[in-house]
Amino acid sequence: MKAVIIDDEQKARRLLRLLLEENCPQITAIETAEDLPKGVALINKFQPDIVFLDIEMPGYSGIQLLEFFTPEQINFEVIFTTAYAEYAIKAFELNAIDYLLKPLRHDQLETAVQKAIQQIGQSKVSERLEELRNTLKVSNIRKIGLPVSNGVLFVELDDVIMMEADRMYTKVFTTGDGELLVSKPMKFFTDILEDVREFYRPHRSFVINLKHIKQYVNQDGGYIIMDNQKLVGISKDKKDEFFQVMQG
Repeated sequence: MKAVIIDDEQKARRLLRLLLEENCPQITAIETAEDLPKGVALINKFQPDIVFLDIEMPGYSGIQLLEFFTPEQINFEVIFTTAYAEYAIKAFELNAIDYLLKPLRHDQLETAVQKAIQQIGQSKVSERLEELRNTLKVSNIRKIGLPVSNGVLFVELDDVIMMEADRMYTKVFTTGDGELLVSKPMKFFTDILEDVREFYRPHRSFVINLKHIKQYVNQDGGYIIMDNQKLVGISKDKKDEFFQVMQG
């Protein structure tokens, strides 16, 4: 069987190829592409049985695969890869589309490949992808509502740098609106961000966006410098976990 991997991150492409080679002997040929247009050209040339497709890529989302093929041309199974569990998992499961959550695990991959092999030719992939696209239109909301003095400010999750507990309030530091004092305790945010993989709690007083880490300093017990130059401490019992998360 043949597979195509489409992912804008070179590290992710290499890791998935390695995991396939080590754990999925049914797949004997693998090609990779760094974006959706190149991936489409590769699919047309290579005629894969399975396509591993990152759902979040610059330029084109993976779900836009439907714009490049007619329903009859999609004669391969699709397995999406995603780091964004909070909206994607429910949408995938509702529409019988397989997915792999980053960081990838070999057991998860083996199960997904086995399932994809069993499904080949059994149902129209294009119909399942269309339903997935419709579901994501209503559930792909990447904003958070912050209660502020004159109402609720909606901020893109990617624009949230970090949060700092301030008794019954929380300081939210953003790229566009600076520092905001929000009338919610930290627990409110840890609960709603629990499944949002880019947010991490290195210390009981802080929640950080891993995308906005600038540096780790191995002094004074160890601390993190964020993109806004704020310093964030790491609890002793969180250090090993933090490095595992960052290396994942």
